Amino acid sequence: MSSEHLFHQAGSRVVELDIEGMTCASCVNRLEKKLGKLEGVVASVNLPLESAHVTVPAGITDQQLVDTVNATGYKARLRPAPVPHETPAETPADHAQPAHQDHLQHGGTSSQLWPRLIVAAILTVPVFLISMVPAFHFPHWGWVAGALALPVVSWAAWPFHRAAAVNARHLASTMDTLVSIGVVAAFLFSAVQLVLDPRMTEQPAMDGMESGGLYFEVAAVVTTFLLLGRFLEANAKQKAGDALRALLNLGAKDATILRAGAEHKVPAEQLRVGDVIVVRPGEKIATDGVVVEGSSAVDASLVTGESVPVEVGPNSTVTGATINTSGRLLVRATRVGSETTLAQMARLVSQAQTGKAPIARLADRISAVFVPVVLVIAALTFGTWLLLAGPAVSSEELRAAFTAAVTVLVIACPCALGLATPVGLLTGSGRGAQLGILIKGPQVLEDTRTVDTILLDKTGTVTSGKLSVENTRAFNGFDSSAVLRLAGAVEAASEHPLAHAIAAAALAEGHQSAHFVQAAHSAQAPAVDAALLPRHQRQDDDGGRLPGVEHFRSAPGGGVAGTVQGRVVVAGRTGWLDENGVRISAEQRQALAAAEATGATAIWVAVDGSVAGIITLRDTIKPGSAAAVSRLKSLGLRPILLTGDNATVAAQVASAVGISPDDVFAGVLPAGKVEAVRKLQAGGAIVAMAGDGVNDAAALAQADLGIAMGSGTDVAIEAADLTVMGNDLSQVAQAIELSRKTLATIKTNLFWAFFYNAVGIPVAALGLLNPMVAGAAMAASSVLVVANSLRLRSFGK
Repeated sequence: MSSEHLFHQAGSRVVELDIEGMTCASCVNRLEKKLGKLEGVVASVNLPLESAHVTVPAGITDQQLVDTVNATGYKARLRPAPVPHETPAETPADHAQPAHQDHLQHGGTSSQLWPRLIVAAILTVPVFLISMVPAFHFPHWGWVAGALALPVVSWAAWPFHRAAAVNARHLASTMDTLVSIGVVAAFLFSAVQLVLDPRMTEQPAMDGMESGGLYFEVAAVVTTFLLLGRFLEANAKQKAGDALRALLNLGAKDATILRAGAEHKVPAEQLRVGDVIVVRPGEKIATDGVVVEGSSAVDASLVTGESVPVEVGPNSTVTGATINTSGRLLVRATRVGSETTLAQMARLVSQAQTGKAPIARLADRISAVFVPVVLVIAALTFGTWLLLAGPAVSSEELRAAFTAAVTVLVIACPCALGLATPVGLLTGSGRGAQLGILIKGPQVLEDTRTVDTILLDKTGTVTSGKLSVENTRAFNGFDSSAVLRLAGAVEAASEHPLAHAIAAAALAEGHQSAHFVQAAHSAQAPAVDAALLPRHQRQDDDGGRLPGVEHFRSAPGGGVAGTVQGRVVVAGRTGWLDENGVRISAEQRQALAAAEATGATAIWVAVDGSVAGIITLRDTIKPGSAAAVSRLKSLGLRPILLTGDNATVAAQVASAVGISPDDVFAGVLPAGKVEAVRKLQAGGAIVAMAGDGVNDAAALAQADLGIAMGSGTDVAIEAADLTVMGNDLSQVAQAIELSRKTLATIKTNLFWAFFYNAVGIPVAALGLLNPMVAGAAMAASSVLVVANSLRLRSFGK
């Protein structure tokens, strides 16, 4: 489970900051330490998003956070809460381009880097040719090379120098410190030599590729390569955030609302709860709501990842940003603005991208001391080369020592370390959002790698959860229609799928309620306004209505009870009837066993203390469940079916989807689901749990990895670590695959980042690497890390 909730103690809140000026993992580590010094503050800083996710206790103000960041040498601003209708510049996916675009400490955006890169490239080519190719040598060519290199190492390289100076004022160092020192040292060393010996390039050199001991081309080429790397990196990071940006832009920009019988077009952000929206074929549904009129098929693929449109009609819930494909709908808005499903998805994805996986802590610890250590290594390299040269150091030996030291500085920049984890997470979570998969936090990636067992709640996860009443058998002189409508009246107050099916079946028989009225009418029953009743109790097209229920009570997994027009109705399992003092005869028990033996689900209905009948219901297995179970097995997971239904029903479902009979937990109450998870954990299993109902929330929270089906309740989604917005079990397998793939990508990034520095620094110190090659390698390392992460964009295609 994600540990983020541990930080959300009473009185705490979360603040999102946009931060300018970060360049590498060293910046991230320094900011987290500075913010962490504020009592009770926990900060997670993200380099590619240029943001911070800060948990703040009571007593710490937003301004204190901003001032702390500013005092560290960076610039911070509070980020406005994201909603889908904000402009792209305000969306959390665009953190790589904060509002204050005048900063250039990290090289800025690609549009800001482009002019510097172009100027640097245009001037660097002649500097390189003049310095390195004897055919281009002419009298006093060194002065020309120095003049051409000066704008490159000053104006074009200004982002590096400025960041180095800002950090130096705070007695800190980052990768820009290494770049700035290396470039300036190469240029000044060359300029000093030229001033001390103006005649050193007075005549063309004729001894092959010889720069005459000048390093103007090194300073210029390194600057150009690093700017190119930053430019490509900025473009790549922009692509990494495209998925979330596209998600936010899915929302409709305007909506047609119905007021006083007339249609009015308004901006979507002006919608209010209760507004009735007119949605014509081909239009996006502007916000979450309930259909009040019309029927259609809704394409939810952009939000849930499911390709098959969903049929909707009156009382069906619909999600904002989905597309109405056929009929005209009237939708009453239930959630608007930042409360919509789309906005909640954006927040979950943004929070996940801002978090920090445990694997990233290693890079943080290394980066904390990396730059100072490299500076020491560079100094030791220079000193060692001079020491080995002996007392009389020749100009050639001096150049060799200088070259080795500068190469160490250039090749050691820890850009790749800082980008390895967050860019991988940014791309992976963004791709997940496109597929309808929400990863709550970076810890989840580690959890998906270790889980070996997955508990699957049957109803709504493996099966459709859309039960239908198959038969009603009456006892003790009751009529089956009366039994169904009495049970439907009390079940209408429950959220359980069984209850919904019974209430819907009872409502469908509303036009046949004459016998029910004669048998159950009570003059004392209060009149109930249909507009205030739950949807199953409202009048149907045939004029039938389920009566209201008083004194309603329920037991999770047991049943419901209440008074319906003066009669006490109890519906549920055998134990629930026993608790309510209802005696069941042997004949009646045999009837229940016979119904359950067919694989159906059966519940008792008792009226005024006497068994009135048995209602049998049947569920259907989702078409893709068997393939999904097979896919989970291929991932090394042991699937276990968990259900509150009887053993016969559970065994039949398990057999149909390929789950072993030994891996079935039947007749399990909600508390028992938690115990099932704990039992498996006690046996050494690392447990994932997939469910969609309120009664699954506790088990989702207890599991090592909780997976909520998006068609379920908000409670279940809140308790889970992974959420799939659709209701297809195959998305659960896909979510685990994506999480593991993202983790593998991050590990690959970190390996190459460590390997690059581990090999590059010793090679540079030994003088076996040209500074220009080192600059190209350093730039390439960052670009390759980002490019490797971008491969996740094709996942699932």
